[in-house]
Amino acid sequence: NKTKTERRKMKGGYCGKLLRVDLTAQEITEAPMPGDDVLRQYLGCWGLGLRFLYDLLPPGYSATDPQNPLAFFTGPLTGLRLPGATNITLATKNFDAGFTVGRSHSHGRFGILLKMAGYDGLVITGGSEKPVYLWVHEGQAELRDAANVWGKDTHDSEDLIKKEVGEAKASVAAIGPAGENLCAGGMIGNDKNHSFSHSGVGSAMGAKKLKAIAVFGNASIPVADSEKLENVRKQWMENLNKPGHFGMKVGQAKTKIAEYRYMLDLIGFVGKNFRINQLSDFGRGWSRQKFTPRPCPTCPIGCSYDVEVTEGPRKGYVATLSGGGEALEGAGSILNVVEPGTIFYLTDQYDRLGIEGSVAGCTIAMAMEAFEKGLLKGSDTGGLELIWGDAEMVETLLRKMIYREGFGDILARGVKEAAEAIGGEAPDFAAHIKGTGINLHDWRAAWGVLFGQIVGSGAGWPAPGADCWTPEPDAGYPQLTERFDARSKPMEPRKTGILKFMNDCTGICWFITWGLQGVLRLTAEAISAATGWDYSPEVLLQVGERVMHLERAFNVRHGFTPADDWNVPKRIIQAPPDGRAKGISIGPHLKGMVEEYYRLMGWDPRTGKPWRKTLKQFGLAGVARDLWGE
Repeated sequence: NKTKTERRKMKGGYCGKLLRVDLTAQEITEAPMPGDDVLRQYLGCWGLGLRFLYDLLPPGYSATDPQNPLAFFTGPLTGLRLPGATNITLATKNFDAGFTVGRSHSHGRFGILLKMAGYDGLVITGGSEKPVYLWVHEGQAELRDAANVWGKDTHDSEDLIKKEVGEAKASVAAIGPAGENLCAGGMIGNDKNHSFSHSGVGSAMGAKKLKAIAVFGNASIPVADSEKLENVRKQWMENLNKPGHFGMKVGQAKTKIAEYRYMLDLIGFVGKNFRINQLSDFGRGWSRQKFTPRPCPTCPIGCSYDVEVTEGPRKGYVATLSGGGEALEGAGSILNVVEPGTIFYLTDQYDRLGIEGSVAGCTIAMAMEAFEKGLLKGSDTGGLELIWGDAEMVETLLRKMIYREGFGDILARGVKEAAEAIGGEAPDFAAHIKGTGINLHDWRAAWGVLFGQIVGSGAGWPAPGADCWTPEPDAGYPQLTERFDARSKPMEPRKTGILKFMNDCTGICWFITWGLQGVLRLTAEAISAATGWDYSPEVLLQVGERVMHLERAFNVRHGFTPADDWNVPKRIIQAPPDGRAKGISIGPHLKGMVEEYYRLMGWDPRTGKPWRKTLKQFGLAGVARDLWGE
């Protein structure tokens, strides 16, 4: 199932090899990593994955076609002794949106063990006739029959595969029933507390009949200058302990989740499908639950955790969750479910069934509002009464959606298509970005964050803006900006996007870089120490901007038009009824903001294409020919 290829000689940071898997032919081959010229331009993770995706997938193919690759890549810093050096990124076509790129990051041990097994990346194409899983270990790889795990949830699949391969310390990334049944929002769970979510990547994997990827290795990752790398590590830790940085000190993540009610003052919640911002009961009682941190290797923040429910109808249930509150709002506030134990239980069901919380939450909430307003009746829903706050009904409807039973088959198409199928005013109730889930907080109270989401690909966190959570000093924003200034907002996704896309290429978790003073210098020094290159902050910024232009070029080639950036759902741009943004709407300003953003980026406002000059400036002359001709 594999052929041997000489590892490309490198000083450090990279193993020098990647695996190519053809599921149609059931063949696995090793290939050398690209040369230093390409690696310096894209580094790894998102940058390198996007470059491979762009080159391998011409227009005209859907996310479910065998030609659509799954490109998993680590970065030069993944697995090294640095804080949060755990990132691995999956690049593929966006299953949910259908015409944009799909980007998904995960953490835990998966990326680290892939590198320790001897590979910087996996490029998977084709499609299997029967369910299989990939087992990568100690410089070897093989495809195995997955019949006994097909149909299992992500957690059970992980346990069964570890037992079958005989390696308890392996890391397993597996889809659940949502991915198998090609549901919108399908994701890939790994290491119980982590996932490749956003963009429906689990369903793109399910279309290939690839149930899981298991990895294990013991090899050390080469480093050009370990002493220099250790000095960078110490400086990074010092900066992490300073005020600022994502508003979160080292080791504080568990407390932030337990005291989630701070979000009320910050931006509020997506209550009852964005119709209540100040949902005062949401988050109450969370601190009484029993939280156990499950930090990634080398991570000082520890955003992943287990939570044991200590009271209520789900008392004793243990959920295995990860950082961020988006899925908690997708299982709670957006559905008007407020009982703490029930929220943690439903969020864990999303993870086990393998569906992203925003897609599931927004889709079910849209259906509940349609039912409330008479667009749906019990005869449409198989007798289910879609009542706000009814957690038992939510779980029943979720499972119908995952298994495509009755009315659930309509919801499995995702919030945009399901709303269009219901008809009437239902599309006005649908919250999404280009057909896929929005990063699920109420960003109507932070226009920089919201606008960054709107002009993104519908693939999770793009540019974060600079008016909520934390300033971005290395992007030119040493202080938080005014939230509702339409004139200044187009610059925020440009500047913070460049920094974010750069960070997404290195192998370091965003929670370790977001808002960190001096992150450009520290990252450049870390890459130099790891690889032996002489890398600078200026070159890092070029990487980030190059990847932003390449992402937009991919989207334009696959059907994107500028109207997709300003014709957004009413629900996510209308003025909230309460909270910090009460009566304030970004809607009237949006088209002008998009046009200004294009001007700042060097993109054509009529077509959305990066101008030929812009692309050539970043070494993308071939991409310019693809978009503009000879």
